[in-house]
Amino acid sequence: MNDRPAHRTPVTRKQLARAPEIVARNLIGSWLISTIGGEEVIGRVVETEAYLGPHDDASHAAARIGRTPRNEAMFGPPGTAYVYRSYGIHWCLNIVTSEVGFPAAVLIRAIQPVSGVVTMRRRRGRDESWPETSLGRGPGNLTVALGITGELNGHPLDQPPLVLARGAGVRADCIAAGPRIGITRAVDWPLRFQLVGNPCVSRSRSS
Repeated sequence: MNDRPAHRTPVTRKQLARAPEIVARNLIGSWLISTIGGEEVIGRVVETEAYLGPHDDASHAAARIGRTPRNEAMFGPPGTAYVYRSYGIHWCLNIVTSEVGFPAAVLIRAIQPVSGVVTMRRRRGRDESWPETSLGRGPGNLTVALGITGELNGHPLDQPPLVLARGAGVRADCIAAGPRIGITRAVDWPLRFQLVGNPCVSRSRSS
C-alpha cells in the first residue's frame, strides 16, 4: 500500500453541494489527510454510506428527530465534519453535503492506510502482527487511527488538521453499492458504497 496522493487539493464545497448518494460514490478514492497532534496520517477512502436528509428515517436528522444540538453540524455548509459518538463509545466521521440548512451527510466507513501506519498502530494499540488492512476498517476504528475526536465536530474539511483531498477518480464499475449496515431503519436502501476487491472495506454485502 505505497500509494500517495498526487496532490493535496481539498475537495471543494461546490463539489460536495450535491445529493449525498452522489457524493458518497464520488468520495471513493479520495484522501483524508490528518495532521492531528502534529503527526501526518493519510488514508484513502474505500467505503462510505449516504444519509439523505429528513426523509431518511435512519438519519440523525430524520424528520422524527428534527434539529438538535447533537446534529447541528449537519445543517452547516457542505464540507463540514459532523463527528458524533456512536453508542457512547466510538467517534464517527461524516461529511456534510447538499446546501446549507439541509441536513444530509456521508459517513466514512473505511479507509486504506497510506501513510503514518506506525502512528495508526500506536493509536489503535496494535503491534506489527495486526493486519495493516484492519487499521482503518470500520467508522470507529478509522477515527482512532486518524486521531479524530468530537473536538473536530463542525470543522471545515478544506483546512488542517483534517483535510478531505481529491483523489484520482475511480471507475463506476469498480464501486459496489448495497444496503447500509448497523442501522434499524431504512435498512434496504442501497446507499453503502465500497471499492470492489479492496481488503480494507468492512463486511461485503453488495448488490
